[in-house]
Amino acid sequence: MKLPVKFLLLGSGELGKEFAIAAKRLGNYVVAVDRYSGAPAMQISDEFEVISMLDGDALEKVIEKHKPDFIIPEIEAIRTEKLFEYEAKGICVIPTAMAVNYTMNRDRIRELAAEGLGMRTAKYAYASSFDELKVMSSRIGFPNVIKPVMSSSGKGQSTVKSPDEIEKAWQYAIEGSRGDTHKVIVEEFIDFDLEITLLTIKQWNGETLFCAPIGHRQERGDYQESWQPASLASDSLQKAQEMAKKITDKLGGAGVFGVEFFITKDEVIFSELSPRPHDTGMVTLISQNLNEFELHLRAVLGLPIPEIQQLGASASSVILASDNSDFVRYEGLEDALSQVDTDVKLFGKPDSRPFRRMGVALAKGDSIEQAREKANLVASLIRIV
Repeated sequence: MKLPVKFLLLGSGELGKEFAIAAKRLGNYVVAVDRYSGAPAMQISDEFEVISMLDGDALEKVIEKHKPDFIIPEIEAIRTEKLFEYEAKGICVIPTAMAVNYTMNRDRIRELAAEGLGMRTAKYAYASSFDELKVMSSRIGFPNVIKPVMSSSGKGQSTVKSPDEIEKAWQYAIEGSRGDTHKVIVEEFIDFDLEITLLTIKQWNGETLFCAPIGHRQERGDYQESWQPASLASDSLQKAQEMAKKITDKLGGAGVFGVEFFITKDEVIFSELSPRPHDTGMVTLISQNLNEFELHLRAVLGLPIPEIQQLGASASSVILASDNSDFVRYEGLEDALSQVDTDVKLFGKPDSRPFRRMGVALAKGDSIEQAREKANLVASLIRIV
């Protein structure tokens, strides 16, 4: 592979920003695309475009204008049929146009895992109306989880404990849906011991690699903290790796996949998959010699990955906004950055809203418990004003 190459980022949030940093460190050219101006990756890219990526004509114009070597999707809300067209014309879509299309909606990737590959998943059903949701929710049983088939960062997700809560969950799912579909998925509630992300690195010509498993905790369907390495039995880890390889082999291409699993006493259950670096994987910004964004870049470019070193007990904790504001400033960084073996990444988002992820605190410790405690402390010291 001769460098530099031109990357077109479809989605320019915090994950896109970190990928752009990795790409720029090897001298590449980055064009960042998002639906609003001033998105994090735009701030460090060579060029940027502001469009709705669900607008096929606008997306086509951007691709024709910039003629990238690689298209790197960061979000699900993309008119994915256009990616098939440009893949056929010789532009490399990462990991593949098929993978992006499958994972744009939760229904397709769930069906691929459960029905196409015979993997254990939560029982599930779909609904396109409130009346249909009532029927399907009762069929799955209570408690259950209701969420849009297309969303990001946990938007629109609810745990429903009784029939009385279905209508509220339906409205919340529709409000949180991305794209132009009003379809929701209702899932069996899994009483799990641990929820993990297994970062799976698929290479063009090399073996599939895995990072140490990452444990994470969610609220409102969105990750709040993550830690690495997560503690799980060797047989459970092997099973998760086998399942992750099976589904990423089917999707093809190259790059990092964030494959999520529920771990129970007796089972490893496939949950979801992102065909890109994962938000819970931001812990790798402090926990590994090569973070997930550098691994993604190397896999995409076909560069060597000689060794992935896990550097000990590490954790991340999100920094959330609490108010709506068009003018964002941060306080408390002096106290936060005085903590030993910690770091802070502020994403540079131009505005805030309640629960919007604005940054992440990172920490290392002598144990996972200590690392989590330090990361949560650092996050709590930073105030968004």
